[in-house]
Amino acid sequence: MKKYIIITAILLSVFVYFGVQYNSRKIRIIRVGTECDYAPNNWEEDRETDSNVPLANKEGYYAEGYDIQIAKIVANKIGAKLEVKKIAWEDLIPALSRREIDAIFSGMLDTEERRRTISFSKVYEFETTEYAVIVHRNGKYANAKTLNDFHGARFTGQKGTNLYTAIDQLPGAIPRPPVDTVSEMLEQLLEREVDGLVINLDTARTYERTYKNLMFIQFPKDEGFKFEFKGICAGVRKSDTRLLKEINDALNELPTRERRKIMDRIVAREWENL
Repeated sequence: MKKYIIITAILLSVFVYFGVQYNSRKIRIIRVGTECDYAPNNWEEDRETDSNVPLANKEGYYAEGYDIQIAKIVANKIGAKLEVKKIAWEDLIPALSRREIDAIFSGMLDTEERRRTISFSKVYEFETTEYAVIVHRNGKYANAKTLNDFHGARFTGQKGTNLYTAIDQLPGAIPRPPVDTVSEMLEQLLEREVDGLVINLDTARTYERTYKNLMFIQFPKDEGFKFEFKGICAGVRKSDTRLLKEINDALNELPTRERRKIMDRIVAREWENL
């Protein structure tokens, strides 16, 4: 009898153990990759707040930005726990393909080239993605008004992005070698190694507020840069049609005015932390 009691106890322990493991596996996790280097869309912080998210692959650091807030909302709406990984820009799509992450929320545009490899959600920005040029306030190109006014100007940009290929739309501009990160772009501009950068309009506004010696030039509608994309989207594997639908359904429930409020809050938070 004692033997049976012991065996029963062991079996119950095994059952409980595997039951806990099973329940833990049932907790859905959505793993998101982001660059953490493109404020106000995404950046890295070294202290926890009520808004940021721990970086799963960098202990003691946290991801913040508009992309992160949208990812949080999407994860909540689809009933999943959000896990964020910091991944270099050029490794985001390969990491998605290797199934190291489930989605990209990193200020990524749905370009034709990227659409060949991955699928994109609906646009989650609150307005049409627009590009500007940022230059030195007291520099030679501070009075530029059109794309044709940068003859002889030295430009660099991030490798593998429109921030670099857009230089071709500035007649007479001189492309310098591309760099790996947006931070390196900014550093070269601040050190006057280049005369200007092509940058997302919201990021340009942030840089102008932060660095008083910089200013951005916004071009009139239909006279600025021309690109073949819809805007900033989440990226998923082509095979993940269910996840794509869930993300799109979640975005459909997020009104444009709420997206604008999210960006306003993020910009204010970023400005406070500078």
